[in-house]
Amino acid sequence: MGVSQIDSQHPLPVSSSLATITASTTANFEDDDEIYRYNDDGDRKFKNFLHKMIWDFGFVCFFPTVSKKKDEMKKKMANNLEHNKAWLLAESGGCVAELANAEPHSVHSSFRFSLCSQIELESMSVNSSSATVLMVNLDNGLMEPKSQELKWRRIESLERSISPVAHTLVRFSYGEILSATRNFSKGRVLGRGALSYVFKGRIGILRTTVAIKKLDKEDKEAPKAFCRELMIASSLHNPFIVPLVGFCIDPEEGLFLIYKYVSGGSLERYLRETRKGKNGGSKLPWSVRYKVARGVAEAVRYLHNGTERCVVHRDIKPSNILLSSRKSPKLCDFGLATWTSAPSVPFLCKTVKGTFGYLAPEYFQHGKVSDKTDVYAFGVVLLELITGRKPIESRRGVGEENLVLWAKPLIQQGSIEKLLDPRVEFTQKNLGQITRMIEAADACINNEESKRPNIDTIISILNGIEANLPKRTKPGNSLSEGYPQIRQTKSEMKSHLALAMLGVSELEDSHDHLYCR
Repeated sequence: MGVSQIDSQHPLPVSSSLATITASTTANFEDDDEIYRYNDDGDRKFKNFLHKMIWDFGFVCFFPTVSKKKDEMKKKMANNLEHNKAWLLAESGGCVAELANAEPHSVHSSFRFSLCSQIELESMSVNSSSATVLMVNLDNGLMEPKSQELKWRRIESLERSISPVAHTLVRFSYGEILSATRNFSKGRVLGRGALSYVFKGRIGILRTTVAIKKLDKEDKEAPKAFCRELMIASSLHNPFIVPLVGFCIDPEEGLFLIYKYVSGGSLERYLRETRKGKNGGSKLPWSVRYKVARGVAEAVRYLHNGTERCVVHRDIKPSNILLSSRKSPKLCDFGLATWTSAPSVPFLCKTVKGTFGYLAPEYFQHGKVSDKTDVYAFGVVLLELITGRKPIESRRGVGEENLVLWAKPLIQQGSIEKLLDPRVEFTQKNLGQITRMIEAADACINNEESKRPNIDTIISILNGIEANLPKRTKPGNSLSEGYPQIRQTKSEMKSHLALAMLGVSELEDSHDHLYCR
């Protein structure tokens, strides 16, 4: 659970390239939850307005404004500071009298100390000749005015950043979030990421089910990540992408993103399912796998070409692909997503983030990001749908630990039978779809970014339309030979493989990665 600059003060318009999703395609992937149609911009705006009115009527009764909350917080800070200021009172004896305009005297050998607040001190009568009052600040630093002011400046900056799209979403209060998750009960956890948790929640009078992403409030990068994910996710309107419903900003409790809940679970859960279905086979038959492949491909095409600015997801994997009750795929978790100036125009990022096994060579080695980064990751997902294997498995035999390195020779040799998931029943009727998916996966995992096709070409392959693909390298070539920019020794390859498998053993048996990254 799936998240810094927008030029307009309205939701991003859907470009004409979205028309590539035809009516027949939409019908093929029709979901029981809802059908999105955005051919008419006016109709979309009306639906956004109507949608927001329904949510507001259901559970948005009153939201204190940020300015009001800020005033309340400042008042609370002032009171805390007043009571937190302690006084050290040293008395040498004698009756107490009011301490008025008295100079402090030296403390005698016979004395006692007492602690009291400023208010308590003012109510006392202290003899100026027999007492010395020393002011000591016992503030522990948690309520320092400067840190609180800095916190409010960040919140105000965040509010300004998201203001162009905030009106298109529902704003929830922290109280509603707390109630929806039953005080963040462990039983409500759907998944977790490096810096976030995702909870299942029920919100409003209608008890609508949602997925609530809670960002780590201690992370200094959380506001930036929150802003980027909210800005990107709020601009996406596609049947194969999980819609963002709303958000919550609480200065003390942190940042939250609220997504629509998808009931079918993640693709990861189905692919790793050890139990078999009623017919003795996998719970994810070939027909569903092929449907998922085409649906996710359409989601990626929309990200790259269907919006005003190209969006690179950067974390496409089965745990970030949810299935509806009718097994229609929906891409989620835009915590690592970023904008690029245009498709196939790469840029360099300082830090590489994502999941080992899905990282394109140019991204993993050099931090080079483009739409081809998503294409490579999608190719690994296709291999998982075909083989049923994980991208990195330390338990496999020598040479089989890395899915891509294991599958490439088999694809080039034409050993289709060795590639197929033994849990799935394949027939001659499915042979054409199987061949096309293998061909598409082979094109996606090309190590050379310049020879890796864009998502439009991959969709053409999946749909059985001829595509002009660049010539592949000869069978038997190593990874370093297929990618001339990278010269690696065998020892370097082993070290990279070992690095990629760090932490695999702890996560191999876990199925709760619905929105994690």
